[in-house]
Amino acid sequence: MKRQVQFPFPVFIATEGKWFVAECPILNIGTQGKTESEVKRNMKDLIEEYLKDSDTPKNQLKKFSSASLSYISVPIAKELLYGKT
Repeated sequence: MKRQVQFPFPVFIATEGKWFVAECPILNIGTQGKTESEVKRNMKDLIEEYLKDSDTPKNQLKKFSSASLSYISVPIAKELLYGKT
């Protein structure tokens, strides 16, 4: 049996209507759920399935061991944020 270590995959979670959607950008996979905890469980299961699938090429995870989230501010119309007033 291969030795295993925990690896913190970066996952972005947002809401779309009544759904929570999650994306793991370094694996280019996504899923959804009715609650935030459901989408997290779904993503964990999806990542595990992705890693077990021998037909799916795997990126070198070592180069992704450090990730960060940044917000980049750009001007947008108020209507895009708040809707029509």
